[in-house]
Amino acid sequence: MAFDGAIWPVHPYRDEVACRAVFRSVADLPEAPDAAFVGVNRHATVDAVADLAARGAGGAICYASGFLEASDGARLQRQLVEAASGMPIIGPNCYGAINFLDGVPLWPDQHGGQRLGPTARGVAIITQSSNIAISITMQRRGLPIAYLVTAGNQAQLGVAELAAALLDDDRVSAIGLHVEGFESVPVYEYLARRARQRQVAVVVVKVGRSTRGSAAALTHTASIAGSDAGADAFLNRLGFARANGIPELLETLKLLHVHGPFDRHRLGAMCCSGGEASIVADAAEEAGVALPALPAHHAADVAETVHPLVAVANPFDYHTFDWGDSNALTRTFAAFGRGPYDATLLVLDFPRPDRCSDADWEITLQAFECAMKRGEHKGIIAATLAENLPEDRAIALIERGIAPLAGIREALGAIRAAAVIGAAWREGEYRPVLPASCLAGDAVTLDEASSKRLLSEYDVQVPDGSVVQDAEAAVDVAKSLGGRVVVKALGVAHKTERGAIRAGLSEPDDIRAAARDLVAFGNGILVERFETDTVVELIVGISRDTQLGLMLTIGSGGVLVELLADTATLLLPVGESDVRNALASLRYAPLFQGHRGREAADVGAAVDAILGIARFAVDHQASLEELDVNPLAVAPEGRGVRALDALVRLRSSAA
Repeated sequence: MAFDGAIWPVHPYRDEVACRAVFRSVADLPEAPDAAFVGVNRHATVDAVADLAARGAGGAICYASGFLEASDGARLQRQLVEAASGMPIIGPNCYGAINFLDGVPLWPDQHGGQRLGPTARGVAIITQSSNIAISITMQRRGLPIAYLVTAGNQAQLGVAELAAALLDDDRVSAIGLHVEGFESVPVYEYLARRARQRQVAVVVVKVGRSTRGSAAALTHTASIAGSDAGADAFLNRLGFARANGIPELLETLKLLHVHGPFDRHRLGAMCCSGGEASIVADAAEEAGVALPALPAHHAADVAETVHPLVAVANPFDYHTFDWGDSNALTRTFAAFGRGPYDATLLVLDFPRPDRCSDADWEITLQAFECAMKRGEHKGIIAATLAENLPEDRAIALIERGIAPLAGIREALGAIRAAAVIGAAWREGEYRPVLPASCLAGDAVTLDEASSKRLLSEYDVQVPDGSVVQDAEAAVDVAKSLGGRVVVKALGVAHKTERGAIRAGLSEPDDIRAAARDLVAFGNGILVERFETDTVVELIVGISRDTQLGLMLTIGSGGVLVELLADTATLLLPVGESDVRNALASLRYAPLFQGHRGREAADVGAAVDAILGIARFAVDHQASLEELDVNPLAVAPEGRGVRALDALVRLRSSAA
């Protein structure tokens, strides 16, 4: 890669390595090196790192495996960190780093990258996996890579710390991370703050989307939050976009490199085929990207530029009547591009150059480029198949200010990601999440009455009722409440499944019989007013993640909560806009506005109740283990909400 600095091999007995004179030890080097690649066995690695640290080296990459990932390597990894004595080390068990800007491959194997030009910018990619890093260097998508770093075991420096360091280079246009876990919440928060300050977008592939086993979960919230919900919530909080796999990561980085984040996710899409238009429409719906309809006057302007048989819509199938006519295509593309979009996409698959001519495709490209520049639009070329966007074409398009994206699904995912980052940046400064630390001791489960009493102090409305110990007292409470009642056994989680609840009772004999049955559970009986004025039922819960702290889950509630799995998860603390956005994201959301003649729900009261639950969690952050309100019954607009069931678990020292 034409590195123009000094390279000093150190070897115990060879005299020459790659035509360079060899030094017998680190101590023999003419001065302290800026960086060292340590390619010796794991035990010798510890000694070499100690020698480099003593010499004042700038840092070391530790290639050897057999440290924390090996059954006998934990102690050796601790020794490695101690040997470094504050000198930065990357790894161990990693391939190292490649600086494609300055021609520095500290790397032990082949790679498919190339040095960038003296004025070039590019993206930085950091991954825990060396093999994935090699594969990324072999990409033929035209993505300019400035840095590629592998983190390995992250004994000292983690993925986020390495990414934060690369933000110091103004030539880095965007950052991509491939992570298996978050090594440190505060470090990721530091990276988020620095990335916003520098206006450098961050995209993450986080592995591990499968949900944890939940058969033994005490609360509904614990069973539906899932192992990946916290990761999604954390990345959203950080303002990082999450990519679905490596191809989408690379396409998203390419889009961000060319155009940066988007204000929103409104897309104007053009194709010369109805089939392509359908593919784009489906992918947009799946990705959550908007395809706004053209206003009447705009549609009329576009229609004037095309054949009378062409129907104007978004996605827009402009047909091939003007194929090969540069001026006509420019007029059409310019007219369509004036719509209410954040970006304009043109689907274009290039023919095989070894068997076909692509002359007409160049005419289409020139027309699109001219139209985008004329209107100062963000232009995107997307191929339906990755192999139909040649690398040389992609590189040339980037130089022309057009984002070349391979694959329709990846392209739409990249657009969504660019909008996610733009929305986060508009919110301003990053808000830290609560610390994950908690009190010692086992968690104690409070009964429903005690749980409701605590929540009612935070403006969470609960049904009128009382706790009793026998059947006759239950009848007396029911009479005082009037109308129908619910009779529940206290101290029982998942009452419906265990037959510990009787609902809708009004006759004294029925109430008496139910109470006698439920007394057998042994913890008292709760008699409450039977609430029927309900438009929708929600679940609102708090669960604790050992690394990310308290997570607030909001979703479709009731007895089918696990089956519906319609939830949104947030990290605490939260604000009103966070809660409203979470409610709006649910599939259940249309019911809030009234459905098929039903009344609209009291969304304002639901938001207030959820914020009250969140405040309770924040005030009890050190002791709260779990909280479950299911269902939170939302009445018609203006009539409030009621927490029909609640369960709180606190650490024993606070209970």
